[in-house]
Amino acid sequence: MSLVGQRPGSTPAERPGAAPEAPTAPTRHTVSRWQRVRRDRVLLLMMVPGVLYFVIFQYGALAMNVIAFQHYIPFLGMSHSPWAGVSNFRTLFGDPGFWQAVWHTVSLALFQLVFFIPVPLAVALLLHSVLNGPVRKFVQSVVFLPHFVSWVVAIALIQQMVGPTGVLANLLSGGGDHVVNLFTDPSLFQPMMVAELIWKDCGWATVIFTAALFQVDEQLYESAAMDGAGPWRRLWHVTLPGVRPVVVLVLIMRLGSVFSVGFDQVLLQRDSFGQRVSEVIDTYVYYHATVNGNWSVAAAAGLFKGVVALVLVVAANKVAHRLGEQGVYR
Repeated sequence: MSLVGQRPGSTPAERPGAAPEAPTAPTRHTVSRWQRVRRDRVLLLMMVPGVLYFVIFQYGALAMNVIAFQHYIPFLGMSHSPWAGVSNFRTLFGDPGFWQAVWHTVSLALFQLVFFIPVPLAVALLLHSVLNGPVRKFVQSVVFLPHFVSWVVAIALIQQMVGPTGVLANLLSGGGDHVVNLFTDPSLFQPMMVAELIWKDCGWATVIFTAALFQVDEQLYESAAMDGAGPWRRLWHVTLPGVRPVVVLVLIMRLGSVFSVGFDQVLLQRDSFGQRVSEVIDTYVYYHATVNGNWSVAAAAGLFKGVVALVLVVAANKVAHRLGEQGVYR
C-alpha cells in the first residue's frame, strides 16, 4: 500500500478510508483490602461497639444453652455441673404451667400481629396522603416519641390514665362510688397489652412505612388517575403493591420475636392481672430461673422458644420468596 500523501505520524483513524480504532476500556484501579480498611477506618471503628454487643451478649450467650442439658448448679458452673440429657425437656413438657404460658404467648402474639401491621400502615397512609409537610412532621414526631420511652415510664403513665384513680376510670365511673380499674380485669389483659404496644411502638413501624410510601413512583399514580382510577383503586393497585416488600420484611422481623411478646411490659403488669392470664414464656423462664432457682428448666424453655422462632422466620422467608418477595435473606 502506498504511503504517499499521508502526514507523517498520522494514525489509521486520521487516514482516508481507514477504519476507526476501537475505544480502549478505562483502566480499573484495584484497591487492596488493607487500603479499603484504611479508607473506611472511621466507619469500621463506629461498628466496633455494635459488633461487640452481638458477639458477647447474643452469640456468646448461645453457649449458655448447654445448661439446658445439665443439672446446672451455679456454684459448680457449666464445666462441673452433672449432665442430665433431655430430662429437663421432659420436665418442661410435662408441666401444665408451661403449656399455659405457651398458649398465652401464642394468642397474645397473634393478637399483636393482627393489629401491629395495619395500624402503623394506616397512620403512614394518613401522613403521606392527607397531611401537609409541617403538620406531617409534627404528627410523625408525636407518634414516634413513645418509642423512646421505657416500659417502666410508659406503664406508669398508662396507670395514671386508666388506673383506679385515673382520668378514664373517673369518667367511666361517672363520679360515683363504683371504681373502674382496667388493670385488675383479667378479661382485658390481652386488649390492654395490644393497645399499649400500638401506642408505644406504632411510630417505629410508621416511619418505615412512610419511607416506603415515598419510594413509590409518582408516575404510577398519574397513569392510574389518567385511566380513571379513583383514590381507593389507586390505593389498592398502586400504593399497597408498592409497599408490599416492606410490609413483608416488617412481618418477618416481627415473627422473629413473636414469642417475645414484651417481657418488661408483661412483667410490670403480671401481678395486677394475675398469673392465671398473664403468664407468658418469658415470665415463666424468669420466675423459674431467678425465683425458683431452676436454671436448667428455664434454659430448656428459652431454647425451645428460640428454636420455634427460628423455624418461623425461615418458613416465613421461604413463603416470601415463593410469593416473589425478597424477604430478609436469600
